[in-house]
Amino acid sequence: MSIISLDPGDTLPLIDQIANSVRKMIDDRALRAGSRMPSIRQFAKDHGVSTFTVVQAYDRLVAMGYLQSRQGSGFYVLQRHLPHSSADSHYVPDSAVDIVWLLRNSLEHRSSSTMPGAWWLPASWMEETGIKKSLRGLALKKGEFLTAYGTPAGYFPLRELLRNKLAAMGIGADVSQIVLTSGVTHAMDLVSRYFVRSGDTVLVDDPGYFILFGGLKSFGAKIVGVPWNSDGPDTHIMEELIKEHHPRLFFTNTILHNPTGASISQPVAYRMLQLAEKYDLILVEDDIYGDFHPSTVTRLATLDQLNRVIYVSSYSKTVSASLRVGFFACNPDLAANLCDVKLLTGLTTSEISERLMYQLLTEGHYRKHMDKLRAKLLSSRQHVISRLESLGFAVHCDPEGGMFVWARLAENCNSAEIAGLAAKKGIMLAPGNMFRPHQEPSPWFRFNVAHCNDDATFDFLASYTQ
Repeated sequence: MSIISLDPGDTLPLIDQIANSVRKMIDDRALRAGSRMPSIRQFAKDHGVSTFTVVQAYDRLVAMGYLQSRQGSGFYVLQRHLPHSSADSHYVPDSAVDIVWLLRNSLEHRSSSTMPGAWWLPASWMEETGIKKSLRGLALKKGEFLTAYGTPAGYFPLRELLRNKLAAMGIGADVSQIVLTSGVTHAMDLVSRYFVRSGDTVLVDDPGYFILFGGLKSFGAKIVGVPWNSDGPDTHIMEELIKEHHPRLFFTNTILHNPTGASISQPVAYRMLQLAEKYDLILVEDDIYGDFHPSTVTRLATLDQLNRVIYVSSYSKTVSASLRVGFFACNPDLAANLCDVKLLTGLTTSEISERLMYQLLTEGHYRKHMDKLRAKLLSSRQHVISRLESLGFAVHCDPEGGMFVWARLAENCNSAEIAGLAAKKGIMLAPGNMFRPHQEPSPWFRFNVAHCNDDATFDFLASYTQ
């Protein structure tokens, strides 16, 4: 007798169909704790599948904590202890959008929700074909890299390639000055661990990268926001804050800034470097979105040549968030010290991912992929800005590239409250308070143009603004 229905024509593998269906029955208490599951042979016979398929599905349910295997007796449903509040996980009751809540729900429900507040590109936009081809090629190579630790600073050929990339941007660096990381967040974590002590003041963009804010606070840092204009940080206010707080570091995202989409101008970059020299300040330049820019632009590291600038970047936004390949470049002594911190806190990074990224970059996939992405983002950005303005939104600037548009309704509107209402409808917005150093109220929203190609987001906003 069948206990679930299977569809052989479904794109979802039978193993997943079985595991998902049984899991749902246990969650819904249709299968009670302690009850015995049909034997593997009986389940296979009743549902017209192979015993191998049933074994794989049962093993998965055991690993997930839904079933227990008893030697010589079979499989039994385990008692599940779930939080009473789990039913409320899709929205925030008080309409105040918390950062961790948004991160968790955006990642867990991305397949079932509309995601205009996402910080990633849709899977269909990414270079899956190139990744698969490179994976096949990598699997054929001999060597211990598949099972061994990598090298402390990362895969040397990729670091050589990055040295050439930096040189093309006018940044002179030896390979010894480049260390590979698991993305930009990892790079900034290493910098924070090295420099920041509890009670230290650190300057950050306001608005800026909210995950960085959480990381710095976990080290006991006092974070102070420097307002961002349409051409970069407000250097007048920056100097006043330096005089008042005596910070050691300033973390800033200079090209196609998250969340505003603006890029730093050359005069502002020069002034920031003058202030850094005057007040003995280190600038950490996050350039994770730089490859989305269609032309040559000013970077702090180009003007400074890695004297007071630590340059960080990653391929997680352009190629794959799963590969997690990033890097930092800085002066030689600091690079060596930060590499030691990398070893002490996490040993080496994945050489498999680093070799895979090297192949993608050297076989021409990346250049062609980025050309397509820039064109698609341009079209989507123009479309989204037009629709937002038709609804009465004011746009901060018309970005020259990238995936983000920063826009607001009335000056006194509460974006967090609106985002809370949207979340109840399965629409995950990114309200401006998320991007403030201490989640101060904000009327702004960050829209990811690549996730605004359906009507759900705009229908909701239109109903709210009417």
